[in-house]
Amino acid sequence: MPETKPKPEHPLANILVNVIVPALVLSYLSKDPALQVKLGKAVRPWHIGPLWAMIVALALPLGYGAWHFIQTRKANFFSAIGVVSVLATGLVTYYLWNKDGTVKPNAGLLFGIKEALIPLFLAFAILGSRKSQTPLIRLFLYNDTIFDVPKIESKIEERGETSRYAGLLDGATKLFAGSFFLSSLMNLGLAQWFFRGFDANAIDALETYNSLVGKLNWSGLIAIGVPLMGILFLILTKLLKGLRELTGLKDEELMLPR
Repeated sequence: MPETKPKPEHPLANILVNVIVPALVLSYLSKDPALQVKLGKAVRPWHIGPLWAMIVALALPLGYGAWHFIQTRKANFFSAIGVVSVLATGLVTYYLWNKDGTVKPNAGLLFGIKEALIPLFLAFAILGSRKSQTPLIRLFLYNDTIFDVPKIESKIEERGETSRYAGLLDGATKLFAGSFFLSSLMNLGLAQWFFRGFDANAIDALETYNSLVGKLNWSGLIAIGVPLMGILFLILTKLLKGLRELTGLKDEELMLPR
């Protein structure tokens, strides 16, 4: 019997579990019941404290990543990056939180550096893979789930445009890497913006820290994700234009039917 293909992941599931739900958990579950009583404020059933809120927020994407791997039996590059990011958040938080309930004064800078490191690593990795047999742009953007690569490369070879084809992909790779450099800078700047005025010695410093991390999650998706989508659209447009010129094929012939 033919092997049954695993059901494809819903495009919104990853964002929901890795960004939106953890942000809501950190924003609304982080209040410490004992501190609420001390301040004369109401205690809600969902107030589980900053430590448990952080644990739940980190466990959700980790658990989802493990479940997805069990279902598909395949390692996913994007899921791996997400897991690394979640673990880095946990490690940075563990370092920044003091036992007396305060936070180290350089929290904004260190968390911003953590946020900037992953896209910075990806930018250098993409640039470094330019001359390899498997450039990373083929994993992220120019791959056989979007483009009819065998047909394109057959046409390229037939028309003797191999050199120009390599130059087209190299230019797209540089632009793609540039988008991650931009993301790195924006991540660092966004963290500095949200942590401005943060009182690391306040009585509710841990709760505030969690709330800021939650805000960074969802706002980063909008403030950084939207411009990057625009850059990806620009890269895709330039790539399609170049491929049309090199192959003589139309867009519907270059791309696989969806």
